[in-house]
Amino acid sequence: MKLHEIAAKIGAKLEPADAADEISGIAPIEAARAGQITFVANPKYAAASKTTQATAIIVPLDFPVLDRPTLRTKNPQHAYACVADLFYQRPHYESGVHPTAVIHPSAKIGANASIGAFVVIEAEVEIGEHCTLLPQVVLYRGVKIGKNFFAHAHVSIREDCEIGSNVLLHNGVVIGSDGFGFAKDDSGHWKKIPQAGKVVIEDDVEVQANCCIDRASLGETRIGRGTKIDNLVQVAHNCTVGEDTLLCSQVGLAGSSAIGSKVILAGQVGVAGHCKIGDGVVVTAQSGTHGDIKAGTMVSGSPAIDHKDWMRSVAVFSRLPELAKAVRSAARRARED
Repeated sequence: MKLHEIAAKIGAKLEPADAADEISGIAPIEAARAGQITFVANPKYAAASKTTQATAIIVPLDFPVLDRPTLRTKNPQHAYACVADLFYQRPHYESGVHPTAVIHPSAKIGANASIGAFVVIEAEVEIGEHCTLLPQVVLYRGVKIGKNFFAHAHVSIREDCEIGSNVLLHNGVVIGSDGFGFAKDDSGHWKKIPQAGKVVIEDDVEVQANCCIDRASLGETRIGRGTKIDNLVQVAHNCTVGEDTLLCSQVGLAGSSAIGSKVILAGQVGVAGHCKIGDGVVVTAQSGTHGDIKAGTMVSGSPAIDHKDWMRSVAVFSRLPELAKAVRSAARRARED
């Protein structure tokens, strides 16, 4: 594909404008070879832009002039994703039903479905057109799914859950498992609280490997449109997650947490039950929230506090032994005086 064609497709400014190089693929900046295109989104890779063997580089608008063709754009990472789509060929699965699949007669499956080996679809399931279910996917009774659904191997969706259109579930995802609900009786024994609700996943959601999204005890657990959930995330019963939110690896949401839209919870963030996190909040890695967080803030630490306050606190932590020694010395001098 010609550079000018790529620039037109992603809305980038090509320099020089008459560059006519042929691009055969995309690669990381350190590994790229002649004929490939790469990108720089993080300033720490700026030096590599001078030594890479790539034929062309996608760069921010204000990036210095390079000795090779550049595609300037406001958002290089997004542009890279668009270029990758031009070259990456996703595996194609032919329409049809594998002979080992077990499908209840009452299930309704849309046109052009691809249903793999040992898939189980129980009664009253409804799936829209163009679905792909890879081997050993299990859909319990009453599940409702929109169009263009893709489930990798070993996905399980429990009874009565609802999935929107254009949803992608990776290997081992469990949707609608029981929430962790127990009540203690007078003798100290735990009685299971029936988990009678469901999970609702809206359109354009992606859930990556080995995540668990628990059904509600009553009502619903809801994941908003466009949200992306990383590997090994736990969403407990009755949680709500807004639109276009990112839950990074090993995030844990306790029951009835309410997460707003366009939130980023970085790796290993824990959210206590019944907390409300406002729109646009960023919680940095390994932080723990124990209360509500107002919209648009960035917090860190456990318990999480304003990110700038946390950075100042961290700077002090490393000096605590020195400060403690100074305090002891001052106290000793005071006694001697």
